[in-house]
Amino acid sequence: MIGKAMQEAMNEQINKELFSSYLYLSMAAYFEEKNLPGFANWMYIQSDEEREHAMKFYHFIVERGGRVTLKAIDAPKTEWTSSLEVAEEVAAHEAKVTASIYSLYELARKEKDYPAEVMLQWFITEQVEEEKNAAEIVANLKLIEERGTAVLMLDHRLAKRKGE
Repeated sequence: MIGKAMQEAMNEQINKELFSSYLYLSMAAYFEEKNLPGFANWMYIQSDEEREHAMKFYHFIVERGGRVTLKAIDAPKTEWTSSLEVAEEVAAHEAKVTASIYSLYELARKEKDYPAEVMLQWFITEQVEEEKNAAEIVANLKLIEERGTAVLMLDHRLAKRKGE
C-alpha cells in the first residue's frame, strides 16, 4: 500500500509530467509555424515521453492501492524569440523536473517506501539523459550562432567516422 504522503507527491508529479508534455507540444507547434519540422518532431517525441512518464506514476499509484487525482494543467507558454530560447527553456525545465524527481526520491527514503525508491531510480537515470540531450542542443545552437551552420555540419560528418 502506498502511503498518503507519497501518493500526494506522485499525484503532483503526474501533473508536472503532463504539463511538460503540454509545454513540449506547444513548442512543437512553434517549430511547425517556423517551418522547422525536425525540431517539431523532436518536441513531439519529447511530449509523448512526458505523457508516458505521467502514466508510469499513474500506474504505480494504482498498483500500490492508491488513488490517482488529476488536477488542472496550467496553460504553457506559446511564443519564443528563437530556437535557442526554446532549447534553453527545455534545458531549464528538465532541470526543474530533475529536482522534483530528487525530492520524490528523498521522500521515498524518508517514508521507507522501497518500491518507490526502485521505481524512481529509473526516473533519475532518465533525467540524466534528458538533461544531456537538452544541453547538447543548446550548445549546438550556440555554436551555429557563433560559427555558422557549416562547422556543425562538418562536426556531424566527422562524428560518423568509424575506426578500423
